[in-house]
Amino acid sequence: MSSDSQTIRRAILSKWHESLSKHGNLFSSDSVSGTSPPSVFVGSYDYPKVFVGPMVPPIHGDTGLLDSPEQWKGKSLEDIVNFRLNLVRGIQKIPIEQTDGRYIENLQEVAMSSKPVDSDLIFHKSTSPNVSLDGESAPFGPVGEIKSAKFSGTGSVKPIEKTYYDRDLKAQDAVLNLYNSGIDISKIQKCFSIGMLGQKRKLVPTKWSITATDDIVCRHLTCDVLDYSLIDSHRIFSYEHLGNVFAVVLFPHRWIYEMIEAWYSNGVLGFGSDYEDARGIDHPPSIVGAYFAAKLAVLEYLHKMKVQAGVVILREIRPEYAMPVGVWQVREGVREAMTQNPVFADSFDHALHLASQKMGIGKSEWLSHGNIIDLMRQKAISDFF
Repeated sequence: MSSDSQTIRRAILSKWHESLSKHGNLFSSDSVSGTSPPSVFVGSYDYPKVFVGPMVPPIHGDTGLLDSPEQWKGKSLEDIVNFRLNLVRGIQKIPIEQTDGRYIENLQEVAMSSKPVDSDLIFHKSTSPNVSLDGESAPFGPVGEIKSAKFSGTGSVKPIEKTYYDRDLKAQDAVLNLYNSGIDISKIQKCFSIGMLGQKRKLVPTKWSITATDDIVCRHLTCDVLDYSLIDSHRIFSYEHLGNVFAVVLFPHRWIYEMIEAWYSNGVLGFGSDYEDARGIDHPPSIVGAYFAAKLAVLEYLHKMKVQAGVVILREIRPEYAMPVGVWQVREGVREAMTQNPVFADSFDHALHLASQKMGIGKSEWLSHGNIIDLMRQKAISDFF
């Protein structure tokens, strides 16, 4: 992390500590009463026994914004971090196969609720002040082991309720049913995580459920996109938020896709990339969550426009992105990019040149850390079968 990032991070955390004083000292609290957005979280530590529970802020009212990434457009990094760090996470340790019983069933009702849920948590001891930052999931604040939990005022989202009670439906079909019903991806991810979907149900760590949900939807959209005609031009879409700059290049080609990331660490520029053709990704991904989140966003555009294209996504992570807030910001950033008016280019090389002009990194350096040229040189996909 650069010195600029460290300074920004310290400033954000300092303001968070100040905000906590408005609600009492959460660091030494043995209970919390508030309205869950609604939100549940499944950890990955000590898998296959995991820490599971709700997230509750110490305030009552309409708290939905605190856990709705789809509504965070235009919010600053400081705003989003403060949303998240005021969520107190309650936990109980549960085997992943245990998707029934009063505690889990209560959490499933919270996950499927159509509105924020009044919640009262009592902990065995005072909450821990540790802040969780893992890069995949949005951060959250203090953690406490639950002694008792009460929830009231839930109201089910009907498509989720119907899917929950359909135990003949495979998990991937359940995800697609909810997605096609217009349910937010972040909501589907929670339901997947808390063991509500599929025939053989289990708890899935939240950070894994995020990527799994994105991947399931991507596979579905890719199947449709492969049947569409090729796009007729080279187009560049761009968007910047939260210290992340995205440039998306679409070009006339059968479906191939690469995402290249660049970041700054103590003055050194680092890179990561993943790629695929119509057969899908054929190697262990290195940028995992961001790769699938960005892929989902661009596939939604292609599906809506009913075109097929080759795709390159460049992501420059600047020092202003001082605290990771989850891969949702990649998905929402690329989604927003695809709503902008594109810039048109004369060729693929020209398109990459224009895309790199949005960045602090030149075209040749992006290409030297990617694989898109090799992908473009491959034989037609029909030759593989």
